[in-house]
Amino acid sequence: MVTVSPQKSDVSASWAYALQLPHDPLAPRIARVTLRAVLAGHGMPQFTDTAELLTSELVTNAYRHSTGPATLRLRALGSARLRVSVWDADPHIPPPFDQGSGSLHPVPVEADGGRGLFLVCHYADAWGGYPLGDDLFGQGGKLLWCELGLPAAACGAAAA
Repeated sequence: MVTVSPQKSDVSASWAYALQLPHDPLAPRIARVTLRAVLAGHGMPQFTDTAELLTSELVTNAYRHSTGPATLRLRALGSARLRVSVWDADPHIPPPFDQGSGSLHPVPVEADGGRGLFLVCHYADAWGGYPLGDDLFGQGGKLLWCELGLPAAACGAAAA
């Protein structure tokens, strides 16, 4: 078996990977392992720790609050910005993602949950979520995303 691995100089500053995740309790772990491999392969180790936390929270949220599969998408927006997005079939946008970027209200001490997405909003440089309507293939749901790194304008790339 031959493995092809490009030289560092051949690696594009813009790339995207998608990982289909079954509704399985191992999904967050598989997502973290994949994320680490992608970031290491593209020479972006500065994002690994924070991106791993944020990815774990988004995928765990998809597993806990949806009954179907999820999709993790990792995308470089230039060489200094990373976008992590997670799709799942539940169209409900949870707080604080339902409010859009802005000031965050702390989770009450007595609350049973809600801290994971608060962490995402706290540690990400940008974040958001939106419902997806049913398409030709009958898949709706929602997409929650977060970004790490320099603002898109500073990277010379538009967020998409």
